[in-house]
Amino acid sequence: MEAVAVILVLGLVLVIVFLVKTVRIVPQAFAGVVERFGKYHATLPAGLNMVVPFIDNVRYMIDLRENVVSFPPQPVITEDNLTVSIDTVIYFQVNDPVAATYEIANYIQAIEQLTMTTLRNIIGGMTLEHALTSRDQINTGLRGELDGATGKWGIRVNRVELKGIDPPASISDAMEQQMRAERSKRAAILTAEGERQSAILTAEGNKQSAILNAEGAKQAQILSAEADREAAILRAQGESNAIQQVFQAIHDGNPDQKLLAYQYLQAMPKLAEGSANKVWILPSEFSSALAGLGKLTDGAADQA
Repeated sequence: MEAVAVILVLGLVLVIVFLVKTVRIVPQAFAGVVERFGKYHATLPAGLNMVVPFIDNVRYMIDLRENVVSFPPQPVITEDNLTVSIDTVIYFQVNDPVAATYEIANYIQAIEQLTMTTLRNIIGGMTLEHALTSRDQINTGLRGELDGATGKWGIRVNRVELKGIDPPASISDAMEQQMRAERSKRAAILTAEGERQSAILTAEGNKQSAILNAEGAKQAQILSAEADREAAILRAQGESNAIQQVFQAIHDGNPDQKLLAYQYLQAMPKLAEGSANKVWILPSEFSSALAGLGKLTDGAADQA
């Protein structure tokens, strides 16, 4: 009985081992490379798979997801003989597990070395200033070269990014000084332009103010002249009307020679008024007025 039990136990163990060796579970986004007697036999997809135990061997599990590899900074010489330090990031994906297993021993290291070699070729044909401002061009050229070289390895390079392009410290200081000088220059130009515009606007304002003041003074003089002219016209019209009324009153009154002579004598003292009237000439009518006045006086005496 004991021998039978041992045999049953051994058989059960063999069955379990056989099942373990037969069933292979491949995770999602992975592929299993199966070798039979040391030679490639099949590629297992994701999920539950069956293999021949002790004959088939799942040698490699290949990750089919997109991988990201960051390479350390590498010195690169530009066209103008300046050494810059460049670090890169590669995004790649295995699309052929068999080629990635048997065509290259270490595709990560191979991609790194190929990246550095290609990068030196691209940067070597550029000046430092061109390299600092042409990252997209460098990325596109690097990706094209890597994708063409890694295709036979069953790898597709999706993107290549330059994390940094670091020039030497002395060049960085010189570039920083140049940048500060350029910014100071632009600030000085903007300040001068602002002052010029301000001066132009101030001059335009003064010009407009002077024009408006002159226009105002002109209008004021015109209005004043118009007022003086109207006042003179009104005064002349008033004097004319007064003269006409006086003349009409005299004409209507039909004065005789005696009244006129008397009025003329009353007006004579007014002619002598004022300190400037030191010499004055008697008109010819003055004699006639005196004669008439004398006749008037003689007539009054005879009647008395």
